[in-house]
Amino acid sequence: MGSTGDVGKDIEFLINLVVNGKVEELPASVCLMDYLEGLAIRTDYLAVGYNGEVIEKEEFANIELQDGDVLEIVRPVGGG
Repeated sequence: MGSTGDVGKDIEFLINLVVNGKVEELPASVCLMDYLEGLAIRTDYLAVGYNGEVIEKEEFANIELQDGDVLEIVRPVGGG
């Protein structure tokens, strides 16, 4: 048997978010802007609810997503 000194050394820490009602798992904490860019979502015409509060676009880069956070991402839909 191997040494127990290395137990957990290779474990990635995961965080769980609820995004538009679905659980999303991320490998680590990330800022909201990076998360949105990773989804290839343009932030020009976008509203984001963060733990029940609507967030100004200027704050996206300042919000560090944490385990258990709840996001609602709303984009306008064209139609006629």
